[in-house]
Amino acid sequence: MHHERDTEVAAKAKAAIAAGITPIVCVGETLEQRDGGETNAVVARQLQAVIDALGADVGKIVLAYEPVWAIGTGRTATPAQAQEVHALLRSMLKKAGAADVAVLYGGSVKAANARALFVEPDVDGGLVGGASLDADEFLAIARAGASIADRSSER
Repeated sequence: MHHERDTEVAAKAKAAIAAGITPIVCVGETLEQRDGGETNAVVARQLQAVIDALGADVGKIVLAYEPVWAIGTGRTATPAQAQEVHALLRSMLKKAGAADVAVLYGGSVKAANARALFVEPDVDGGLVGGASLDADEFLAIARAGASIADRSSER
């Protein structure tokens, strides 16, 4: 929406950390990029800009994979699609010495799809948007997350 360059997002994350704020850095591709088979290259480029800018401080972020094509559309990545991207992001974070960074999924998370997404091994939870405005829906999403054992010790 704001057409921010990767370096601008990275600079904002750096400024947030300097101010004592934990930034939630979102990466994601457009539908055209997904259909063109560019998803991994796009999200890797986006995350690498943040890793390069933050260095050792990359461990102070929360990362969210939020496919642009799923924002506010009601469409969501399949659990397998989300897992594929999350595995790539987690691999990059591990190489950067930030294996403990939470990696969330943020593309139209709803009660109906939350559990299926959250059981994927590299999906740590959800970045919930519009569904958070409905208390019953949000509670159901929270319950889906709570029903899944903490996997952080498995990494």
